[in-house]
Amino acid sequence: MQTSSTPVLAFDEYVKYDATALAELVRSGEVTPAELLETAIARAEEVNPQLNAIVTPLYEKGREMAAQLPESGPFRGVPFLLKDLEFDWAGTPMKLGSRGYQNFVSTIDSEVVRRLKEAGLVLFGKTNTPEFGLTPYTESKLYGPARNPWKPTHSPGGSSGGSAVAVAAGIVPAATASDGGGSIRIPASCCGLFGLKPSRGRVTLGPRFGELWNGAVIGHSVTRSVRDSAGLLDVVAGGPAYRPFSGDPYGIAPPERPFLEEVGREPGPLRIAFSTQTLIASQPVDPECVKAVQEAARLLESLGHTVEEVPLPYEKTIITEAFFANILSETAATLRELGNYLGRPVRRDDVELNTWAQHRLAEGFSAADAAYQKRRWNTLNRSMGQLHETYDLFLTPTLPRPPIAIGTFQNTASEQRVLKLADSLGALKYLKGSKMVEELAERSLGYISFTVITNMTGQPSMSVPLHWSPDGLPIGVMFAAKLGDEATLFRLAGQLEQTRPWFMKRPGK
Repeated sequence: MQTSSTPVLAFDEYVKYDATALAELVRSGEVTPAELLETAIARAEEVNPQLNAIVTPLYEKGREMAAQLPESGPFRGVPFLLKDLEFDWAGTPMKLGSRGYQNFVSTIDSEVVRRLKEAGLVLFGKTNTPEFGLTPYTESKLYGPARNPWKPTHSPGGSSGGSAVAVAAGIVPAATASDGGGSIRIPASCCGLFGLKPSRGRVTLGPRFGELWNGAVIGHSVTRSVRDSAGLLDVVAGGPAYRPFSGDPYGIAPPERPFLEEVGREPGPLRIAFSTQTLIASQPVDPECVKAVQEAARLLESLGHTVEEVPLPYEKTIITEAFFANILSETAATLRELGNYLGRPVRRDDVELNTWAQHRLAEGFSAADAAYQKRRWNTLNRSMGQLHETYDLFLTPTLPRPPIAIGTFQNTASEQRVLKLADSLGALKYLKGSKMVEELAERSLGYISFTVITNMTGQPSMSVPLHWSPDGLPIGVMFAAKLGDEATLFRLAGQLEQTRPWFMKRPGK
């Protein structure tokens, strides 16, 4: 087995470069892929014991990959990490944050992973995620909590928490993430990164999956720079040469030009609506998050954009009823798939208590209930569509509060006892509509009340790191565009990055 060598590129130099610039160093011969990888591994070994970003180190596979890269590729030689959920890498474990899958090994590459390899990225590990990506924080029983590099007692968000930690801590300049209710944008906001959720249909989930969460889930990456996000989206989505992957349930018009070319283009004067209203009383918008949006609005006006405050164009139950029903039904489906893998019915100790409870609560919903709530998504599509007839973009907080302390959203001892007792009596499904379940649901759903909207509509949306709290924690602001219009988001993001640079802001500096 090869042992680590002394990195040629010291960390203080390595962290000054984004993925695009690191690839240029490789192309120019200033550094080799193997040398970059050793720098990344050294950084991982230094910080991962504290931060718990990487849960499956695959350093030797990374070294093998670095020695056998394609001759070309836009990101040739750049160290990279995969979220341990949805991204299959043949011959490596994928545990999905769950005890039930702790022995699973992927037999195929997902199409996204194949394209990332083709682009020359060097994969060397899997990152921390909550069980099945079900929570907006990363604290699974299997892996333990991922910790925010800006303040390790606090959460990096979820479900792509481990990827965001790895990028913010300087292990890699970018890492894969996926988003079904905010799981790219939430950890980007919590960790001071740029995170863009693409439009529905832009990035395939194949070949293992057609759609997940009724089309709400899509994959991409978290990055430090806007151009890395654009370049990586060109890689995984195909740019102007886009074609739906065989069997995909959704298609979308290809972009006019590569997304990378949009980053330096002037966005022109945009019409931007904004709101800091809250839908859920148990999750009021923190004054710092309101301030972040208000300061962003003033910055946008100074750049020549028209900004106008508007009421939220949707109401609470679209989240607490329509999306909640989706979570329950999809959790039940996930556990049925787990049972197929295990070759037996899933048992309570195969998964976490809340996952099990959601699975059982789903039994309290009929097929008609699920179909009815899914139909209600269309009202949201129409209301957001009407908003975009007047405005190019919609600005809100990414989250209603700054990064939370680890454990904030965990069940209380009383809630644990009630769930366990109801389960022992076979009565979990009868808790549907109970005050306790409503409170548990609102705890997480209130936290994602801004991000989840564009998962339901399929619109592209981005979290931009424009604000830090007085105690030094990142706070993102979020922009949504009409379906298929990532180009406008990248143009504005490039303008904001140039005007209010965040790239060299990092923990400890």
